[in-house]
Amino acid sequence: MTDYIETEIKLYTPHLEIVQVRLERLGARLTAPRMHEHNVRYEDAGHTLVSSGIVVRMRRDSRARLTYKDSGTARDGIISRFEAEVEVSDFDTMQTILDKLGYQPYMIYEKYRTTYELDNAEIVLDELPYGNFIEIEGTQEIIERLIQQLELSEQPRMNASYAGLFEQVKRHMGLSFTDLTFENFKEITVPESAFTPA
Repeated sequence: MTDYIETEIKLYTPHLEIVQVRLERLGARLTAPRMHEHNVRYEDAGHTLVSSGIVVRMRRDSRARLTYKDSGTARDGIISRFEAEVEVSDFDTMQTILDKLGYQPYMIYEKYRTTYELDNAEIVLDELPYGNFIEIEGTQEIIERLIQQLELSEQPRMNASYAGLFEQVKRHMGLSFTDLTFENFKEITVPESAFTPA
């Protein structure tokens, strides 16, 4: 039986190349090389999803996937929540189905992601338009151990999703655009202080 609980931590990590070297020294296995991701997060007709912390998302990288996530709970920056994901054969057709069901795009966000596996955990190096992050997914015990092994204990733990962090950045910096794209941030430098709740 599938366990649909996702447990992960997000760390603000400006210098991903240093962590990549540490991962390789520890024997981590590269499972997906650096790849561009295009994500669309949806809202329902009553505008209840985002305010409830529920995520309905379409993602396109080497494949297309539809994801549902609950709001979840956070402890020491480690977030656990229900997540169910299914691969779909056609990204555009799935978007059309969601539209017909009353779901509308809420925001587009993109990133570059490199994925490793180590000690029964998935470690991803994420490059977003507003900064670089590492996510570690596994049990709470494995996550805490890998944070120590990768020398990341001083890196800020982020309790918000990338979309939530985007809202914080927009408030701090007075930004009005709705999509988290490299084009929108090409002339903008985001300080670490912009990731703290306003």
